[in-house]
Amino acid sequence: MSEIRVLAPDDFEPLARIFAEAYPGFKITTEEEQKQFAERALKLHEEEPTAQFHGLFRDGELQGIMCFYDFSMNFLQARIPTGGVGQLAVALLHKKEHVAKEMMGYFLRHYRRRGAPLTALYPFRPDFYRKMGFGYGTKMNQYRIKPAAFPKGPSKGRVRALTEDDRDAVVACYNRFAGQTHGMMEKTEREVRRLLSAPRHRIVGCVIDGEIKAYMVFTFEEGESFILNDIQVQELIYEHAEALSELSTFLHSQADQIRHIIVNTQDEYFHCLLLDPRNNSDRLIPDVYHETNAQGVGLMYRVIDAPRIFDLLHERDFGDQTCTLRLTVLDSFLPENSGSTMLRFQEGRVQRIEEEAYDVEIRLDVAEFSSLLVGCVDFFSLVRYGLADISDPGYLEAVNRIFAVERKPVCTTSF
Repeated sequence: MSEIRVLAPDDFEPLARIFAEAYPGFKITTEEEQKQFAERALKLHEEEPTAQFHGLFRDGELQGIMCFYDFSMNFLQARIPTGGVGQLAVALLHKKEHVAKEMMGYFLRHYRRRGAPLTALYPFRPDFYRKMGFGYGTKMNQYRIKPAAFPKGPSKGRVRALTEDDRDAVVACYNRFAGQTHGMMEKTEREVRRLLSAPRHRIVGCVIDGEIKAYMVFTFEEGESFILNDIQVQELIYEHAEALSELSTFLHSQADQIRHIIVNTQDEYFHCLLLDPRNNSDRLIPDVYHETNAQGVGLMYRVIDAPRIFDLLHERDFGDQTCTLRLTVLDSFLPENSGSTMLRFQEGRVQRIEEEAYDVEIRLDVAEFSSLLVGCVDFFSLVRYGLADISDPGYLEAVNRIFAVERKPVCTTSF
């Protein structure tokens, strides 16, 4: 019989051992390194109000661990409570004993009980979590480009180095950007401290009229010799084109000593900014498509309370559409989330109703529904791939417009 509960201080020594063996790539090998990891995890657990470690016990033995994160997400301009999970690990001797499955069920129900309709995670394997109902989020694009590829604007005179003294101004800049950007999470005090205090981090910002309007966090990465160095951009936040131009000019000016600028971005149009988006591999995709960047699937989303999320989105304009939609979500992993919801859209505004009559019904699995709702896939594509059914194809255009978003979600929060 399993017991899943919040961890006590005495549980963090076995927690560190489980994590070290589950993720050997982190190279937590010695007793001293495990002790340090346990101390850091306990500090996070006790001092950060938005993070809490939980564990699964069988016969008194800790066999699995995970950390819950309480987020507030800008979801289509509504503030949506969102549950995140990280550091999921199973003891080496208890793999393939459904430990992770039990913990994930506990995680989803924990946040559903608390009224959060949405959860998110970074997958160690996307297929593993897709089976649990998580849908793909926005892809990450990694560009490796020459500094000269960034446009040189009229000035970089308003760019300066930022320090701990700029913490409040950095948070204010981030929050203004997050308030206008679908998918962004509110920054916690812990994140800001970590951002500004990491020894390898360099932070520059563009200050206009006394306010930070853009900032960039980066590190220097050494190449094959001490004279070959790259800049790895960790975070790039900007409020408008003028501020971005200053940072672009700053990057352009690094050409003498920097080989490549490495940028990870969820902006699918980023290549349009660059004077030359090629990644210097000289590879061609048939017939003549120059390779520009690598792409990866990462952050995944999962709706855990389909009716409630529409209640929270009552002020959103769903494509100015008018119809009654029966939404049927199939959810075998979380059966209480499976079923039909009647939605009346009136000139784009949505309301849950109890009536049985409807104009059109759509049916799809919760993983696809989650990707659809956050805006990472359109309804046309789901139908074309056979991943969604619609009762009346005459409403295909209307349903596609209901779920269409202007921009895919962006998230710079790691957990």
